[in-house]
Amino acid sequence: MTGFKQADGKRVAVVGGGIIGCLTALYLKRLGAVPTIFEKGASGRESSWAGAGILCPIHPWLYPDSFTQLVDSSLSMFSAMNAMLEELSGLKTEWCRSGLLIPMFADDRIHHGEDALAWSKRFGWKVEELDSNQCCEHEPTMSKQVGGALLWPEVGQVRNPRLLAAVRKALENTHVQIREHAEVIGVGKNRQGDVSSVKIADGGSVDVDAVLLAAGSWSGDLARQIGLELPVEPVKGQIVLLKDEPGRVKHIIKHDDVYLVPRIDGHILVGASMERVGFKAGTTEPVVNKLLDATYRITPGLKDARIVEQWMGFRPGSPDGMPYLGPVEGHPGLWVATGHYRNGVALAPGTADIMSRWIMGEAPSMDLSDFRVDRRASNSELVGFPNT
Repeated sequence: MTGFKQADGKRVAVVGGGIIGCLTALYLKRLGAVPTIFEKGASGRESSWAGAGILCPIHPWLYPDSFTQLVDSSLSMFSAMNAMLEELSGLKTEWCRSGLLIPMFADDRIHHGEDALAWSKRFGWKVEELDSNQCCEHEPTMSKQVGGALLWPEVGQVRNPRLLAAVRKALENTHVQIREHAEVIGVGKNRQGDVSSVKIADGGSVDVDAVLLAAGSWSGDLARQIGLELPVEPVKGQIVLLKDEPGRVKHIIKHDDVYLVPRIDGHILVGASMERVGFKAGTTEPVVNKLLDATYRITPGLKDARIVEQWMGFRPGSPDGMPYLGPVEGHPGLWVATGHYRNGVALAPGTADIMSRWIMGEAPSMDLSDFRVDRRASNSELVGFPNT
């Protein structure tokens, strides 16, 4: 396989079959490791599948600069990652550039304009300021009440289920083992105190040389079973899928109340709620109606769009909205890559590259101290856990 090193025998258990776990396993394989993915259910069917695939950090000006640096690094890898996946899988991910537009209304609870422009200038993100007329010219479905908008024309998107299908096929074609319905409930250690195995719910165990905890919303519970305090918990998000004529909505439209993500075939994702309700599954009529009301207020031209279906997912939330990345002190051989919250797909190639190299002995080239596993992460209402 082009670009893949000969296996060196290092056995890595990747706990979690979402985009972070699966892509990191593929990158580990490329570096010569022998990874095995352990997934308690079906791989790629939780948050990674349910999300919208927006390749832009959500309100990055509300985070420390280190977060933008991590996202920028990750997004710079998307082209190469996409090319590798399509070559290995033979599948298309529908990665494309659609631009992202933030409409602004006089009665918005938060006015992002000045902070967003300052952030864009500082980090070199191309941005355009639109007045009300220009906003409606760019998006004819937009309300005439919009006071203006900011447009990032180079922002891309990917179709999550197709990205996951490509990753899954690439793993199969590179002979990475995926053990589904194999719930990891703990780790074993050798006499030296190094992690040496993973314990499976069916009573079995598998010998390994390293373990990567990448179990998304379930990471916090599993960490506690290992003896590690990791404040990652589910934040439920509900999404509605609309269908209209292709090109009816041209850009990703992101407002504090709702976002719209147009696919090339005319489907439009409307999302997503932020609910701190544990693992309470299912969509609810009040939340769906709230999303639709916000959609019709911002883009009244979509009132005739057909409602196709609804779904939900559990984001792996963290108090400060940032992921946990790196080794676990006191547990040699145990690594963590979880808590990506609302930015998992955007951060996937960067996380996979950093974590695979780190596990294989190559120190990160950037400062990741803000993402360390033992940091004290205080809750931020703007980007962390919601109040309810």
